[in-house]
Amino acid sequence: MAAIFPVSPLINFRRFTPCKLKAVTACKSVIKSVTGITKVPVTTEPIVRRSANYKPCLWDDNFLQSLKTEYMGEAIDARASALREEVRMIFNNVVEPLDQLELIDQLQRLGLDYHFHDEINRTLKNIHTGQKNETWEKDLHATALEFRLLRQHGHYISPEGFKRFTENGSFNKGIRADVQGLLSLYEASYFSIDGESLMDEAWSFTSNLLKECPENTVDLDLQMQVRNALELPLQWRIPRFDAKWYINLYQKSGDMIPAVLAFAKLDFNVRQGLNQEELKDLSRWWSRLGMGEKLPFSRDRLVASFFWSLGITGEPHHRYCREVLTKIIELIGVYDDVYDVYGTLDELELFTDVVHRWDINAMKELPDYMKLCFLSLINVVNETTYDILKDHNIDTFPHQKKWFNDLFERYIVEARWYNSGYQPTLEEYLKNGFVSIAGPIAVLYSYICTEDRIKKEDLEFIEDLPDIVRLACEIFRLTDDYGTSSAELKRGDVPSSIHCYMSDAGVSEEVSREHMMNLIRKKWAQINKLRFSKENNNPLSWSFVDIMLNLIRAAHCLYNAGDDGYGVEDVVAKDTLVSLLVEPIPL
Repeated sequence: MAAIFPVSPLINFRRFTPCKLKAVTACKSVIKSVTGITKVPVTTEPIVRRSANYKPCLWDDNFLQSLKTEYMGEAIDARASALREEVRMIFNNVVEPLDQLELIDQLQRLGLDYHFHDEINRTLKNIHTGQKNETWEKDLHATALEFRLLRQHGHYISPEGFKRFTENGSFNKGIRADVQGLLSLYEASYFSIDGESLMDEAWSFTSNLLKECPENTVDLDLQMQVRNALELPLQWRIPRFDAKWYINLYQKSGDMIPAVLAFAKLDFNVRQGLNQEELKDLSRWWSRLGMGEKLPFSRDRLVASFFWSLGITGEPHHRYCREVLTKIIELIGVYDDVYDVYGTLDELELFTDVVHRWDINAMKELPDYMKLCFLSLINVVNETTYDILKDHNIDTFPHQKKWFNDLFERYIVEARWYNSGYQPTLEEYLKNGFVSIAGPIAVLYSYICTEDRIKKEDLEFIEDLPDIVRLACEIFRLTDDYGTSSAELKRGDVPSSIHCYMSDAGVSEEVSREHMMNLIRKKWAQINKLRFSKENNNPLSWSFVDIMLNLIRAAHCLYNAGDDGYGVEDVVAKDTLVSLLVEPIPL
């Protein structure tokens, strides 16, 4: 970690005024204090603390406990089981490959695909090894849909098939009027591998044409799909979050299958009821903890934290993972506010050292509000350690300690930057920020809480922060900054990636935002390359990497269009959260 700490050879001291250099010197004296070399000087001056002025939580415990559902019990389970088997029979009776692909796409968008993993994988494997007819090869939609679904599920397919729609290296004019084909090609372009220039051209070509598409040339439903895709592509979305929207769209489509529609509606409502019960249990935990009342400077965002965990692991059998992730995300939000907003540098240096020692006796050195933070951390780590040891016979306690030590070491770097007035470069910022965003810790907890068999080599692989983990967490960092940077700048926080690039390149915020979005797309393409590479020695399963990528998909949903969907709760509360967790679909 020393290589990242700014009081090191990395620092360009010419960036500092004499006043700022004095602050860095003070920083050094504090470091000595927490290592026992020098005592922190006692001061009687009142402490001036900052505030982020977060609004109170919109969802109190009384409201959450009042949530009710009619979609639980034996009769509902029997109806869901019957519909599931009816849809399975329909799936198995579809013969034409293009019809199979379109049904798979529909099941994914409706949030039903988790019921049919085996059928979907078997079908795609057969399509991958089979032969396509001439009609298919001339159909842009069919070619793009096959490309997207095969790559999504781990079957490599070359982009060479798209060359038949090009002339002299550019996509030909003849497909400009095929809006459905353009939309499918646009979605497929987000599954491109870094270095595939043809797919880069596909993205540029389709995104420009779809933005300019005259509304009177396509039907209303296709218009809605185009707007939705331009807002966020399917590769960046959590299907569960959009299921209700797509159910409404599917209901009006000409190829709607009544049994599929009925199952989609019922399954959505059943899962909503299960999620409500999970949220009630978590709300009782948070109320007992009392940190929302005791630490009013911090974000009280239990429902938003649950929303995160639901995005990462939404399938019903991952309930334990959602419980742990919600607790971890909620507590990290508090710790982040302690470091970013409330704590003094002296207090933060001390807290970082106490956590590093993991010594309950050292807690007496902390101010009272930090004692609550330290105890809450110890409790959640001990609980999770016990559960994993009981169920998997693996002691994850040393690992969890290390994860939080790494997180707080990155937090304190940013606190030192703020207190010294240091302006990091984008490279410095990302090197620290992909950990301080808590991406690695979320990936690691997702692993130990979802895998049936926890492997030591997998844990060590993730802990070493290989490229596939680093890239995912860098996208997480950049996406978070895209939504929160404006508010953070107003309250004087450490510059975000957007403002670091503005400083590095001397450009406007608008130009910097465009650059960050292009950087996000490039990093996604690099992840896609690593997923298919046979040389990166990645031991993680395809399904777990998808869970890891759900972390950034949830970030795309929460921070899309420059909004802070976590800290500013009302951005999403009126639509997505209410739709997903409160209001069932009329049957």
